[in-house]
Amino acid sequence: MPVLPLDLPTASASGIGSLPGTEPLEAAPLPMTLLPGLPYLPELPARGPGADMIGRAFGILAELYVTLAPSGWRFAEHAGRDHSRARGYLHQDLDALEERGQAYEGLIKVQVAGPWTLAATVELHYGDKALADRGACRDIAASLAEGLREHVADVRKRLPLSTGVVVQLDEPALPGVLDGTVRTASGFGTLRAVEANDAEATLRSVVEALAADGVPVVVHCCAGRAPVGVLRRAGFAGLALDFGLLPQVADDEIGELMESGGVLLAGLVPSLDQRAGLSPLADTVAPVAELWNRLGLPAALLARVVPVPTCGLAGASPAYARAATQRCADAARTLADLADGGE
Repeated sequence: MPVLPLDLPTASASGIGSLPGTEPLEAAPLPMTLLPGLPYLPELPARGPGADMIGRAFGILAELYVTLAPSGWRFAEHAGRDHSRARGYLHQDLDALEERGQAYEGLIKVQVAGPWTLAATVELHYGDKALADRGACRDIAASLAEGLREHVADVRKRLPLSTGVVVQLDEPALPGVLDGTVRTASGFGTLRAVEANDAEATLRSVVEALAADGVPVVVHCCAGRAPVGVLRRAGFAGLALDFGLLPQVADDEIGELMESGGVLLAGLVPSLDQRAGLSPLADTVAPVAELWNRLGLPAALLARVVPVPTCGLAGASPAYARAATQRCADAARTLADLADGGE
């Protein structure tokens, strides 16, 4: 069961989070005008370090700081130039959301790297990955939970009182964390695998901290070995998965997610430009219909499927990003019609 369920309007669509471009004021209107039910705060990694997934996270975390070393992001004792840049980009995005979102009413989604992806990416002071130090992993999770509570409060202050906030944790590195395939900082070895129970407990600690403030949490994992069972048992309100990579071994877990009141953010629309253009709308939603047929799920549960791109849209052209976003909205209406027909 989700720790805190996510109640969405009919025919909701969303996105993973990133968009092309470098101007927040230009990016903010796209999800808010095209995506019904669950628009999001855009991320613009093309601005450079600090606007990327890891830099963004450390612009949110509480009392943990990073610097950009030749090998990548590394913990720092104090907030420096790199940390300040990340905070600055975050504030620019929030300012744009505030300016463009004054007439908006509904839910808004914000995204941040999850604790295991951060631990698998950021280096400790002495040079190895934080994943090698279980104490550091706990510190990251606690800092993330506290920082997200402050971030959500800031978003709420900037938008109309009726706006609710949903948090999305991005965990692309989680399969490697569980499989023991995350490379050491030197690249010559791998770090010890994390037990599934420990991974679940850490994720649940973040979910529960936000649930205490009435904030539902979803999780995105675009990897081919997405640990659907681990994520479902961690208590997330919804799972965002790339349907092109979804193994059938995950069918039962997805069925349990839907039957327990969870939401499926279905990655149905390619995140990069397609030479032949987007496929017909019927082909876009077909993988969901096929999954429902395999599982024997009632059509009414299609109302809790939220179409999204397979991953972020930062690598797409602006024109394709708009087309892909519109396709998600169109797919949501199609699934809502199918759900109505099945009731």
